[in-house]
Amino acid sequence: MKVLVKNISEIATPLGFEKKCGKSMKDIKVYKNAYILTEDGVIVEVAEGKFDESGFTGDIIDAENKAVIPGFCDSHTHFIFGGYRDEEYDMRLKGASYMEIQEAGGGIKSTVAATREESFDTLYEKGLDRLDSMLSMGVTTVEGKSGYGLDIENELKQLDVMEKLDSVHALDIVKTYMPAHDVPFEYKDNKEGYIDLMINKGIPSAKGKATFFDIFTEKGIFEIEESRRLLQAAKDAGFKLKLHADEIVDIGGGYLAGEMGAVSADHLLMANDKSINKMIEAGTIQTLLPVTAFSLNADYARARVMIDNGGAVALGSDFNPGSCHSNSISLMIALATIYMKMTIEETLTALTLNGAAAMGREKEVGSIEEGKLADLVILDKDRYKFLSYTIGVNIVEKVIKRGELVYDKKQAYID
Repeated sequence: MKVLVKNISEIATPLGFEKKCGKSMKDIKVYKNAYILTEDGVIVEVAEGKFDESGFTGDIIDAENKAVIPGFCDSHTHFIFGGYRDEEYDMRLKGASYMEIQEAGGGIKSTVAATREESFDTLYEKGLDRLDSMLSMGVTTVEGKSGYGLDIENELKQLDVMEKLDSVHALDIVKTYMPAHDVPFEYKDNKEGYIDLMINKGIPSAKGKATFFDIFTEKGIFEIEESRRLLQAAKDAGFKLKLHADEIVDIGGGYLAGEMGAVSADHLLMANDKSINKMIEAGTIQTLLPVTAFSLNADYARARVMIDNGGAVALGSDFNPGSCHSNSISLMIALATIYMKMTIEETLTALTLNGAAAMGREKEVGSIEEGKLADLVILDKDRYKFLSYTIGVNIVEKVIKRGELVYDKKQAYID
């Protein structure tokens, strides 16, 4: 079926079927007074001017002279979890550090206990609500990680919940297996035993259920050689690699990501120049999570150093129950542009095409051009620069997924 999106005041999009690096991140194609024609969910034409509607028998979506951008690609979330950690957040506001809370038995471990207790159906219903919220922010493709089971049964439960959600919800979900998010209670004095369990049973059990393998490479969690061993086992099993790296302490996680050929290394608040250069050399995407830095009252990752030296930067929300209980794309844009000194064009690329590349979907989504899926966001403004100008305000009016209108702020969610 054909769908015409007409009366677009402005289309702003990166172009291409691969990630953008360095200076090219600011290269945004802008169409004025334009339209987009789709067929069977795929873009077949993007052009300025008016489309000749005589004889056209498809559906029409009127943008009403508003701006259109690609659907956002949020490449780092932990959106399937049980319980909440509002009390811990209040502790942090009173001065407790993330690692102090973690070492006291809170943090990830408290979410693991809650997630193990919650049923598949409960996690599924919560996941639906969270995906609806993401959709209202303009997200059309999202990565979801396991990591709150820390045993074979509950890690697979999280992946299976995401699989079911992917089959029914408008958003496309890219699944990441993250059994190495922490060391579980049962193995607190036997980390090597848990690593052996993941290698011998966990990784084989998740094969085919997730695209990526992720690990929290951090001092006191999984150190460099432990991470290398797990990453190599996952790579040998056919997983693509991601790392939580250099978030709290610089132990060279970013360098390891480059060395292992990881698709992305995420957080990178403390990444040193050597690690940054290694990731750039290896083509590893640097996925930065500014809302987490904001929530932790930490220094932001050095986006300008990465971009100015030729890196490919993506942005993710890091939506989770602890360090960043927010999926606000608008807040992320504000922090990236104000505090990380990214231009709005670089920020748009980081949240679309480079976010797609961090999920292995850059051939399908992340830009508005012929051959890509028709994943589109209609703003409630007539220019894309309102994304940064309206600080922290969600200006998404409509969301189109695979050519179909799936969200309208005036009507809420479209069945």
